[in-house]
Amino acid sequence: MALLLFGVCFFFIQPQGVPSRPTSDKTRIFTSPSPVYELKNIPHPDGTYQHLPHAIIIGVRKGGTRALLEMLSLHSNIAVAESEIHFFDWENQYGKGLQWYLSQMPFSYSQQLTVEKTPAYFTSTQVPERIYNMNSTIKILLILRDPIERVLSDYTQVYYNHLQKNKTYPPVESLLLRNGELNTDYKAINRSLYYSYMENWLKYFPLGNIHIVDGDYLIKDPFPEMQKVERFLNLSPQINASNFYFNKTKGFYCLRDGGRERCLHESKGRAHPHISSFLLGKLRDYFFEPNRKFFELVGRTFNWL
Repeated sequence: MALLLFGVCFFFIQPQGVPSRPTSDKTRIFTSPSPVYELKNIPHPDGTYQHLPHAIIIGVRKGGTRALLEMLSLHSNIAVAESEIHFFDWENQYGKGLQWYLSQMPFSYSQQLTVEKTPAYFTSTQVPERIYNMNSTIKILLILRDPIERVLSDYTQVYYNHLQKNKTYPPVESLLLRNGELNTDYKAINRSLYYSYMENWLKYFPLGNIHIVDGDYLIKDPFPEMQKVERFLNLSPQINASNFYFNKTKGFYCLRDGGRERCLHESKGRAHPHISSFLLGKLRDYFFEPNRKFFELVGRTFNWL
């Protein structure tokens, strides 16, 4: 239960594993499968509180997590954590405890769902169990795109990061190929092996708790994908087609929100490097079987083969 003393709200977390629900204007209960613990929460002057997330966007890196978060924030019943917190995957952050994690969340009203996104969660081995121990029934959003496109996007980001620091970075083919064969030690390739990571998540969460957003479709036509996200989170249908418009200069969709237009950062939507048909064939061969196994695992196919 929650107890209000001297203007400070104490959250008593019980081992039930269900999302938070409002009990009054000034108290709120959070439950978890972990042992009973207590969180202190000081209200904002406007009556809002910080809440542990009801949903987490877990990845994948370069899959479109920022776009998904921005689009989700169009909904009035969503409160988003602006930065990537890395609570569950960085030991120094996790060691600070749930009280610190709570302090990183936005202030929100009782009817709002709090959403956090850290793309590295999906590929971090210990994260599923840690999130489960906080809330076993939390809603999980996973956005994926064609594994080959994700590899090239990953390379592009690292390339430009080096460029901004006046550092050189090897051409894409010299990193992806080694003696005429695919360099499977390259981290970006491993991050696109969705099957192995998804297996780990399904040890802790049923598939019904995980919604997979098709990142390729989100780029091409965001509205239908966001309708699915609204339904998954049991949100009223507020987001509509008029919230999106295609920006020809940038080459991707931007957002309209209450008469205000906004686009993702200029670092998003960069052109990927051209690769040879030889390398493309190697990548297709390599990802064919892992993609097939992933489709079987989640009971759904994507246009990746």
